[in-house]
Amino acid sequence: MSRSEARVTTDRPQRYAKQLASHLGRRSETSWDEETGQGRLVFQDGTGTLTATDGALLLAVEAEPEFLDRLEDVVGRHLVRFGTKDELVVEWRRDTGEPGTSQRGTGESA
Repeated sequence: MSRSEARVTTDRPQRYAKQLASHLGRRSETSWDEETGQGRLVFQDGTGTLTATDGALLLAVEAEPEFLDRLEDVVGRHLVRFGTKDELVVEWRRDTGEPGTSQRGTGESA
């Protein structure tokens, strides 16, 4: 298994994490704990975690290397869509030290 992580700067990490877990829960198994500020995502090809901290949402996905790009894209793309007006940026970093994919909000209404 390979791992990829991203730190997304936002003043609303709890809100975005809860929204992301809820939305992705329509097709995958997800959980979100409001008290701990942590969530879990279970996809067919891997898993993910959400951790809300002061000023940032920490994202992580784990999968076989051939599925990492797709999981990064699914999680990151949905998050930046929810945070369009906040112009969120998701830049993944692999456990190998190499950069992963990037997703950016445009600030335009969707």
